[in-house]
Amino acid sequence: MRSSQFFLSTLKEAPSDAEVVSQKLMLRAGLIKRAAAGIYTWMPLGLRTLRKVEAIVREEMNRSGALELLMPAVQPAELWQESGRWEKYGPELLRFKDRHQRDFVIGPTHEEVITDVVRREVKSYRQLPIHLYQVQSKFRDEIRPRFGVMRGREFLMKDGYSFHASFDDLKREYQVMYDTYSRIFTRLGLQFRAVAADTGSIGGTGSHEFHVLADSGEDDIAYCPDSDYAANVELAEALAPSTPRPAAGQALAKVATPGQTACADVAAFLKTDLTRVVKAIAVVSEDDEGKPHFALLLVRGDHELNEIKASKLAGLTDFRFASDAEVEQYLGCQPGYIGPVGVDAGKVRVIADRTVAAMADFVCGANEAGFHLTGVNFGRDLAEPTEVADLRNVVAGDPSPDGKGVLGICRGIEVGHIFQLRTKYAEALNCKFLDDNGREQVMEMGCYGIGVSRIVGAAIEQNYDDKGIIFPAAIAPFTVAIVPMGYHKSEDIRDAANALYEELQNAGIDVLLDDRNERPGSMFADMELIGIPHRVVIGEKGLAAGQVEYKGRRDEVATMVARDTIVAHLLESLAK
Repeated sequence: MRSSQFFLSTLKEAPSDAEVVSQKLMLRAGLIKRAAAGIYTWMPLGLRTLRKVEAIVREEMNRSGALELLMPAVQPAELWQESGRWEKYGPELLRFKDRHQRDFVIGPTHEEVITDVVRREVKSYRQLPIHLYQVQSKFRDEIRPRFGVMRGREFLMKDGYSFHASFDDLKREYQVMYDTYSRIFTRLGLQFRAVAADTGSIGGTGSHEFHVLADSGEDDIAYCPDSDYAANVELAEALAPSTPRPAAGQALAKVATPGQTACADVAAFLKTDLTRVVKAIAVVSEDDEGKPHFALLLVRGDHELNEIKASKLAGLTDFRFASDAEVEQYLGCQPGYIGPVGVDAGKVRVIADRTVAAMADFVCGANEAGFHLTGVNFGRDLAEPTEVADLRNVVAGDPSPDGKGVLGICRGIEVGHIFQLRTKYAEALNCKFLDDNGREQVMEMGCYGIGVSRIVGAAIEQNYDDKGIIFPAAIAPFTVAIVPMGYHKSEDIRDAANALYEELQNAGIDVLLDDRNERPGSMFADMELIGIPHRVVIGEKGLAAGQVEYKGRRDEVATMVARDTIVAHLLESLAK
């Protein structure tokens, strides 16, 4: 491709409302143009990268044995009502009526549609397993779309769905997809981690997220540098302390702490370490009859409550934080001074985190405004905890759950997610088959998604410098840029540039010849901004000496290469 025949529209400065690096650079490089909040036009340059990502995803999905189809973006409301998600999905689901006043949605995902297709077409175990996927635009009406294509309202996604006669076969396909996704992100040239994750609103049992590692990532990932263990912080298990609880060494005392309600402030006021403080978090849940139940969740002062873990405890599935009035009602005290000592076990459920259960001589609220207790010990000042659970987020330095070292924490951008859906949607939509005994059975399902457009933003968040984007070669809009000095002034330069351009094209290299009549500095800046991995500069002095200048996008300095060997040099560089 020649620049004079292409559409380059770079900017010196990013729009003021651009928030993250990828959004700023994609707008500056002219990869995308904003149409509305969270909705972008993919310009020719950006679309080249998007299609390269899509091609790798499609090649590996086909290699895995999955079959591509294309489902409608517009879906009838009846399917969502049948699955129960019409009411549960929330305002992110864009709903509308057609001219006949029938309800439809713009699909944010396609579990209902694909299950409807399979229940109509698949009747026997002999037709299973089957894995169907598509690459299609989705729409989720985010309340606050942010970060460009990282959290847009309209986005391109690969979503696949597998159907099985048994859970064992689902687990087999799940491993196939785990391996397939690992190949995809490796081929894309990205640093990534596959992490165990919560299934969230999708439902099911097993789940792994695939994260591109980047400091700007929204998700915290717990990983073990000495093993393959990795999990989203919301799911990573915090093991119980390996040492037994120390014996009580302090007397119980009530200490005035006027105005000190935050754990850090209490610790500072009492001149003790935050690890000696226990915070009591008041929550309320309702039983099947709507009756409220009050509970205290005990977490060490320097730890954070993990709401997902807490919500998986019996009776706390839909818990909420207690109101000030409810705290007063059950504990007779205002928030900020509450604790587990002296509470009525018949009215207040107390659940201690594993770390708290191993603490002695700790500090907690006295259930009296302006006071805390010090020297508190289980078995002496309050009953031994009858409910102990993993309630907290892991932190760096915690032992790894696989027993192979300690955990570190890094940040990641989720770009893929695989689920063992099991029978959630198959049961709701009556998707069944006849087994080899002629008995009707519910199909097992898997769900596998990749954010195709999100990958472009994530790749940039991981690969950039102060000059612009540094695309991995596999997804760069062009692999090599030829920058001739004086293309419009020198016939020798023009002939040399055109000849090299043809040689690279014949060698199957995706090349951009910058034949614009621009200043060299402007041409260099544009090629670096848009992230082309390799640059060849043709100048008069070098050409006279039989040389051209080569520079990799990550190289500090350029090198002179013989003109006769530059194609071989590039092919060798691309093969690495």
